[in-house]
Amino acid sequence: MNVSSAALPTVEFDGALIRKLNQSGPRYTSYPTADRFSESYGYRDYLQAVAGLRTRGAAKPLSLYLHIPFCDTVCYYCACNKVVTKNRDKAATYLGYLKREIEMQGRLFAGMNQVEQLHLGGGTPTYLSDEQMGELMAHVRRWFQLAPDADGEYSIEIDPRTVTPERVHSLRRQGFNRVSLGVQDFDPDVQRAVNRMQPEEETRAIIDAARSAGFRSVSIDLIYGLPKQNVISMAQTLAKVIAANPDRLAIYNYAHLPHLFKAQRRIVDEDLPGADARLDMLALCIRRLADAGYTYIGMDHFARPGDDLAVAQQQGRLHRNFQGYSTHADADLVACGVSAIGSVGATYSQNVKTLDAYYDALDKNELPVVRGARLSMDDALRRTIIQTLMCNFELSVQAIEQAYPIEFGAYFSAELARMKVLAGVGLLTVGPDWLTVTPKGRLLIRNICMVFDRYLTSAPQIARYSKTI
Repeated sequence: MNVSSAALPTVEFDGALIRKLNQSGPRYTSYPTADRFSESYGYRDYLQAVAGLRTRGAAKPLSLYLHIPFCDTVCYYCACNKVVTKNRDKAATYLGYLKREIEMQGRLFAGMNQVEQLHLGGGTPTYLSDEQMGELMAHVRRWFQLAPDADGEYSIEIDPRTVTPERVHSLRRQGFNRVSLGVQDFDPDVQRAVNRMQPEEETRAIIDAARSAGFRSVSIDLIYGLPKQNVISMAQTLAKVIAANPDRLAIYNYAHLPHLFKAQRRIVDEDLPGADARLDMLALCIRRLADAGYTYIGMDHFARPGDDLAVAQQQGRLHRNFQGYSTHADADLVACGVSAIGSVGATYSQNVKTLDAYYDALDKNELPVVRGARLSMDDALRRTIIQTLMCNFELSVQAIEQAYPIEFGAYFSAELARMKVLAGVGLLTVGPDWLTVTPKGRLLIRNICMVFDRYLTSAPQIARYSKTI
């Protein structure tokens, strides 16, 4: 057996190879990627997808995603769909409509509404008051059956600036058992440059509160490549983060795309670190986290060896969806809220992106689905390959041939020729039975997966993507 049943994966930093191969490409939280969704897919197509689950008796445990788009202030680096406002009445209005959508989805999934995974993202979910959050969670339980706390993964993204330790304890009582904290960087100069002042003491107090409240996992998000960052400041932030001992870390490469995201236009280009400095910061992160005992999961994620993500990867159960890496591979994803993306059966669906359009659809008693995709056999096949490589760093040719009516070598002859080129520079080994990513290839896993993306060949949109490293 290979990686999935042996030691957890290691990663090797090869700066020269990364410089040579670094390019723009998808993050593959889905395949086809969201930019390939079509507006020919709508509300009624989604209804048919759910009906198909019921007809085939194919209902699986659900993952439920709720999008809360509001923020008090704008962080200049942010690329999320958000509404920056201090008018709390807007959140109250939105919450009423969100509850209506949850009810509609709950009725649609009646009899097959067991939820094992719940995630609240944003925006800033804790923009909602404690009372509003309690109402929301009670409403979710009214229309969906949440698995017991020990069996479910119920997570929420927290901006430490928006909560008190008492609020953290309340979130635990409301049913959340995992928490993800946005930190990005502790250096004051970097924080000023991105309009996110967040003292270390404030963040540590929230982490300590999460521990004392009994959250099963605490995750921290960092970003490298921000304005005013350098290796020294990143080393200082890492030392503080490691001292806080989170269960998981995500270290994202900042994607500066001001032509797509208006807030990023406030960042001074001259303040951004160069390509070599970015790579030095990445190398530092990998080395320091390995020394601190963290396991490399994939892409930009690290976890303690005993964390559920690391265990799932070791057992071959790791999955990747719109929230990143997940332990719930078999769950259909029901998404509620403006711009939220769901995955039901062999389909993807995305809600409208503006509040007005969201409210208008629900006022018509229609789910606010605006676009999506219905997967062909080829899509499903390539999704399986990309998911497997992203999560396990290896692919069994025999397993693919048993699951799909193809002969791998013939069907992917062009892709295998390109794979052999990548094998020639050390990213993977290509054998008759296995594709196996090398430790130095793991950081460039997006490059490898892009070979199997037929949409990049037929209609490339590389300018819309961040760099693979």
